[in-house]
Amino acid sequence: MKKCVFFGMESTPDVHSPNHKETIAGWGNYPVGEATLVTPRSAGDLTGILAERNLVARGLGRSYGDQALNDGRYVAVCTHLNYFLSWDPVLGILECQAGVSLEEIISVFAPRGWFPMICPGTKFVTIGGAIANDIHGKAHHIDGSFVNCVVSFTILLADGRIVTASRTENADLFWANFGGLGLLGVILTVHLQLRKTETSYFRQKSVVIRNLDHMLEVLNKLDHEYNYSVAWIDALAKGNKLGSGVITFGNAAKLSDLPEKLKADPLKLHPKAKLGLPVFMPSFALNNFTVRILNRAIAFVQNSSKAFIHYEKFFFPLDAINNWNKGYGKRGFIQYQFVIPEENGKKVLTEILEMIADSGCTPFLNVFKRMGDGQGILSFPFKGYTLAIDFPVSKKLLDFTPLLDAKVLAAGGRLYLGKDALLNEKMFKAMYPQYKEWLAIKQKFDPQNTFNSNISRRLGLGV
Repeated sequence: MKKCVFFGMESTPDVHSPNHKETIAGWGNYPVGEATLVTPRSAGDLTGILAERNLVARGLGRSYGDQALNDGRYVAVCTHLNYFLSWDPVLGILECQAGVSLEEIISVFAPRGWFPMICPGTKFVTIGGAIANDIHGKAHHIDGSFVNCVVSFTILLADGRIVTASRTENADLFWANFGGLGLLGVILTVHLQLRKTETSYFRQKSVVIRNLDHMLEVLNKLDHEYNYSVAWIDALAKGNKLGSGVITFGNAAKLSDLPEKLKADPLKLHPKAKLGLPVFMPSFALNNFTVRILNRAIAFVQNSSKAFIHYEKFFFPLDAINNWNKGYGKRGFIQYQFVIPEENGKKVLTEILEMIADSGCTPFLNVFKRMGDGQGILSFPFKGYTLAIDFPVSKKLLDFTPLLDAKVLAAGGRLYLGKDALLNEKMFKAMYPQYKEWLAIKQKFDPQNTFNSNISRRLGLGV
């Protein structure tokens, strides 16, 4: 059996498994669907099913909704396409297969002083998935989204060709893939820019927030001093506490910044998660009473007095608990993330937070950030405020989200397609009027709609 060895990282691939039908879901465990799963180990493994014209690629399954579901059709699980191919230590450019995860990159390159430029809330995402959803992190207002660290990629098209896409070669295909949900082909290899770092720690500052006015005041005062910022908001708070929570700022720590204790291992790696939820929690365990208790615990943890924090807790706090998504029970949950312009942002945020607090839909893990300028076609971010809220799925929620959709649209905002599970086609096209430009590129490279998925059919992203 062939082994892959690269910079001290060794993996033994599993024996190729036959096609089989399986019930799958995204990270939110809602919705679920049955598809025929294939596990490619080369582009050749994929070309055989292109004629079926019903295929979507899937990585580690961290998209929340139906982005990598394809009911009754094919899903290519690409996590075995995870070889490192070349490394330029001068420029910091890694060539890898698209099934490589951020966790694998960090494990190999962080001890050597290199780190991914863009990190979302989990390191368990593949590079292909990061492109398909154009992921972003706590520094979007400084670093932008994932497209800014991709030099080029190769992609398997519907006609069987493998082409290179970059800002200068097949540029329309390049830009359309960021936020394109894997609907233009299967990304095979990527040239990725990493960032040089002296330590794996961040210097941080946490501020307890009284209300939304205070939140925006602190954000405006301190945001220019830090590259990274994120806030947790208590979405159950009302009245003069509406928008209360904790905001955390951070900058990458230099070696000279660290106290002597941390200098002993300045490029320390993350530990393997020891905690986990082996089974789904009962649905009644998460309600307004328990959420209020959990909110107090989160506020205490977020309001850290530590001047320096390891990247694991700074970027990926939830990765410490395996299968934390099971905490929402078998009914599943959605993560509702929207962005609205800064103009009238306070007024709109106030109205939305009031709607959520009065909805009875048990909001949990509510994350607020400021975003910078957007780019791409179906990429989510633009300059404004973004709020991401987890909601356990219920009949009440299914009636409530269309009201939120209308409020976001009226404010000139839109939802993050990489997390969406409920948006309808009409609302999507109103939020993303540039969809026509994207569909023209889809027609050019995939006129028979070979690459499709549940979300593509739900939002009308086929040709």
